[in-house]
Amino acid sequence: MTSSEPTPALPVRILPLVDEGLGNSAYLLDLGDGRGLAVDASRDLRALHATADQHGLKVAFAADTHLHADFLSGSLGLAASDGATVLASAAGGREFAHRALADGDEVDLGGLTLRTLATPGHTHEHIAFELLDGANTVGVFTGGSLLVGSAARTDLVSPERTEELTRVQYQSLQRLARLDDRVAVWPTHGAGSFCSAPPGAQRTSSIGTERATNQLLRAPSEDAFVQALLGSLGTYPPYFSRLGELNRLGPPLVDGDSLNFLEPGQVRALASAGSPVVDVRALEAFSGAHVPGAVSIPLRDAFATWLGWLITPGTPLVVVRDADQDPAEIVWQARKVGYDLFAGELTEGLAGWTAAGLPTASIPLVAADALDGATVLDIRQSGEFTSGHVPGAAHVELGTLTGHPLPALPAGPLVVMCGHGERAMSAASLLARAGRREVAVLAGGPGDWAATTSRTLETGR
Repeated sequence: MTSSEPTPALPVRILPLVDEGLGNSAYLLDLGDGRGLAVDASRDLRALHATADQHGLKVAFAADTHLHADFLSGSLGLAASDGATVLASAAGGREFAHRALADGDEVDLGGLTLRTLATPGHTHEHIAFELLDGANTVGVFTGGSLLVGSAARTDLVSPERTEELTRVQYQSLQRLARLDDRVAVWPTHGAGSFCSAPPGAQRTSSIGTERATNQLLRAPSEDAFVQALLGSLGTYPPYFSRLGELNRLGPPLVDGDSLNFLEPGQVRALASAGSPVVDVRALEAFSGAHVPGAVSIPLRDAFATWLGWLITPGTPLVVVRDADQDPAEIVWQARKVGYDLFAGELTEGLAGWTAAGLPTASIPLVAADALDGATVLDIRQSGEFTSGHVPGAAHVELGTLTGHPLPALPAGPLVVMCGHGERAMSAASLLARAGRREVAVLAGGPGDWAATTSRTLETGR
């Protein structure tokens, strides 16, 4: 997670904290007296606490706009570490100490006021927080209602309620659009979030800008809005179906961020007993040699998302890493999406495994001009595939390769590809674990293939 400079030209100091992997922003508001308000903080509080310390702030309030599906909330952690008062929707039914807020309720922040706006749609209990300086509205923390150029998805509560929630999402956006043009918009979900947002660099906006440019906000009718929003939704990770309830109950407090060391024999025994072996090394290292049956999920910004998408929770994880990879980063990214169980890490990494005389496996990387007649299997999201793919490529989304049995795939040698190679290596490792042979990974993505071969990508299905 990274922090950026305060939003300029405002009478308050807002410190955004962007989680590039999950595509979200949390916010730290300086209340001007050494206290801070945190909005939609994740369970990984390292960046938030570092930013608070840098600016001499102690978090007095921790506000959640909704029961998050894509990460575990850090509000309880802030209550424990900073004594923060948790602010959340009364309709959420949270089973831990918090100040339950309904539409119109106001919280005195000491010179500033936080006003609650009921904005259901993304979830049934969603609220936005209007920030007032005296009688003037400075900005609004919109969470998963109004986003930059979009609106958050409405299909996470239940299929039976999706249309209903989409219609109330329309009403929520229209309500927010009645605020003054100059009011700042501080959404939680942004580009890269599976809670739905278009690609783009901007993570904050204004009511005036959204009223002028947001096509969903400009939909000519409620029915048109419903059709447009539901037509834009892709798949999402399975942990989205679990985390909302965990956030309602209150995520357990956790401590420590190191990994126990496991000898190679212990790793082999744990793997045989069903513990997933997650190899977080770079795809090139995994390609050359890895523990047989290990799943490749390179440690990068998107690690938490793909861990949560590909590994079934509830069984202690075994980690294989390089010496220069931070175990704390592995642990905290996993915890953000509800993975608290770690058996430990392989002592001395893969070098320890080979020194013990244990066998390794490999998955070759192949260049775009050396496919040798193999079938290309593109495992990107459907929207990515239709926007441009190698002619004749078969397509399944990576997330479908965790099931048993596997989806129907072409026979013979497969060259798996994605946008850059990391997801493709994850897919290839899942296929190898399931017993598929003659699997390789394309080095690079569709743009690299087109540049190397001087051929044109296909679009559509």
